[in-house]
Amino acid sequence: MSIVTTKDLKKIYQVGETVINAVNGIDMDIEPGEFLAIVGPSGSGKTTLLHLLGCLDVPTSGTVTIDGRETARMSSGALSDIRRERLGFVFQEFNLLPVMSAAENVELPLRYLKVKPAERHRRALVALEKVGLSQRAANRPTQLSGGEQQRVAIARALVTEPALVLADEPTGELDTANTERLMDLVSELNRETGQTFAIVTHDSQVAARTRRIVTMRDGKIDSDEPT
Repeated sequence: MSIVTTKDLKKIYQVGETVINAVNGIDMDIEPGEFLAIVGPSGSGKTTLLHLLGCLDVPTSGTVTIDGRETARMSSGALSDIRRERLGFVFQEFNLLPVMSAAENVELPLRYLKVKPAERHRRALVALEKVGLSQRAANRPTQLSGGEQQRVAIARALVTEPALVLADEPTGELDTANTERLMDLVSELNRETGQTFAIVTHDSQVAARTRRIVTMRDGKIDSDEPT
């Protein structure tokens, strides 16, 4: 079964008298273990699509189905559960809390799942080990480089063992060397653990590291090809 399926998915915004078809009739599937990029020019709708896939926004029409359940039929509580339990998120801004250590930041999603403190800490250290930062668990974000902060953000996304990790321009704040290191890490996680990743990116070299590239233009899928 697909992790996510969309059918005739649309998101329309109105600004004054201007109607913007941000996502305009998209049909797509994301299968377990996939590693794909969503690319396209600015304003093509790729971030809007990611937000719809992640239940961070609601469609104007059409459907998003996650694990066989249509999200439009879910209560707000059920949607929150889907986001917490089945989806992980990584953003361009690392969104780490500066007053917390790396381990405490990684633990945050587990707090919402009411995991006990000792188990939260254990799982956070395991997630940090996966991204090569177990030795930095006690450090606060200001004591970490940009690349290290983004790896902490990935550990936070992985700690709940989600079915799908959605990343919006995760390398946007990184230099070339750190971008390469991050993509090495994501590729390894996908290959070794079967973790599913969908990455919105404007960087053609990042997209080339994935195994499927979905190109958007004017709110529609222009192409959908294996790399």
